[in-house]
Amino acid sequence: MQFYAAALGTDRYPPFSLSVHADYPADLEVDYPERLNRGLVLIKWWLLALPQYLIVAALTGGGMRWMSGGHHDGGGAMISLSAVLFLVAGFGLLFTGRYPGGVFALLVGVYRWSIRVQGYASLFTDEYPPFRLDQGAREPAPESEQPVGSSGTD
Repeated sequence: MQFYAAALGTDRYPPFSLSVHADYPADLEVDYPERLNRGLVLIKWWLLALPQYLIVAALTGGGMRWMSGGHHDGGGAMISLSAVLFLVAGFGLLFTGRYPGGVFALLVGVYRWSIRVQGYASLFTDEYPPFRLDQGAREPAPESEQPVGSSGTD
């Protein structure tokens, strides 16, 4: 749903089922862990994940502040990097009919990072999320233009 609504990644409505849909351009696969560290359960979802929470919050929850009237009185609104990228992608789609390739790659990296942190904090895995905007093996190179509705796979 986030790929459809928040990233403008496709114009196809997402299937609402738990089964795999090979024809839909976005999917989430979580491997069942063979074994988890029992001691980390008490601290990894809050203490160990704290640096990850801060970075993901900066990328998705707000980083730039628009001040009202130049005063620092708490007025104004927060706008996140992902919101700015969403607007750039929206204008690119509106005027050119194509998704800007670099914006697509950056948004995919931000959303993948966020989902990895959610999986780690939800105790799905003991593998600490990497500090990088990873586009993965299935994503296109950032310099390519991504057409609307394309999955980015060949």
